[in-house]
Amino acid sequence: MIRARVIGAGACLPSNIVTNDDLAKKMDTSDEWIQGRTGIKQRYIALPGEKTSDLALGAARAALADAGIDAGELDMIICATTTPDESFPATATVVQARLGMTKGAAFDVQAVCSGFIYGMSIADSLIRTGAARTILLIGAETMSRLLDWEDRTTCVLFGDGAGAVVLQAHMGTGTNADQGILNTRLFSDGRLHDMLYADGGVSSTQGAGKLRMQGKEVFKHAVTNIAAAIVASAEAANIPLDQIDWFVPHQANQRILDGTAKKLGIDPAKVVSTLAVHGNTSAASVPLALVTAIQDGRIKRGDLVLLEAMGGGFTWGAALLRW
Repeated sequence: MIRARVIGAGACLPSNIVTNDDLAKKMDTSDEWIQGRTGIKQRYIALPGEKTSDLALGAARAALADAGIDAGELDMIICATTTPDESFPATATVVQARLGMTKGAAFDVQAVCSGFIYGMSIADSLIRTGAARTILLIGAETMSRLLDWEDRTTCVLFGDGAGAVVLQAHMGTGTNADQGILNTRLFSDGRLHDMLYADGGVSSTQGAGKLRMQGKEVFKHAVTNIAAAIVASAEAANIPLDQIDWFVPHQANQRILDGTAKKLGIDPAKVVSTLAVHGNTSAASVPLALVTAIQDGRIKRGDLVLLEAMGGGFTWGAALLRW
């Protein structure tokens, strides 16, 4: 059977680093308060004029270079983002043009922090059915543009950045020994809208709005839903959790990462965390963490890797792949 295998990965971060101490100079907070509640020490914040497409392009170029291919070999670009450059067209089409890709298609996916997992599921389906052979999947955000900088409970959590992977068709045997995506599992529950949302939009306020969150409720649902997605993906492949080499979660809050690992009995040493340096970068957080673990040598070819995320909406999901 055809599998969608990752053949390259790359990341891009703004040059501007904002530490907790920097934030403490502007609002009633402290490094101790932020680290104690979130695990975050710093985050990257886009400079004025620096757009989501700029970060997406940087990650795209890095992923293509890592894969050893050029944009002419791509059939499709999928960009997961909550913070597009414009209401339309899709940010993916901006990246398409700047890469010089003149064939195929490009479009955005909006599932907030789960966007990269949703995009991976779409890319996997397109490759499995033969609709595309090579797809560039990007998660890119400038979440700082949605923040209320007077709300210390939310503005300290988020950062900007982008990560990308190149997925390509690869013939497998149909067993769990295959390289590539083994399965994806997607979920949502629109009834939980008010727990995490932006209070604006084109058809409601004619503006982007600001991020609003009920932190305690989000935490409670995050641990439960993320754990359920992990179990659903592992059970679909009939693979015990202790046989999975690495868990690459959405970087929302260190307490959520620790709580999920504890709930499922996962060794914390197997959980990739970049929260301390990246903060929560929404759809970019999973690929940024993935690239970090690849580049530092933790994730190696042949490893079983489980990606998972949960975002506003609520949306959540998981993807299991053999690297």
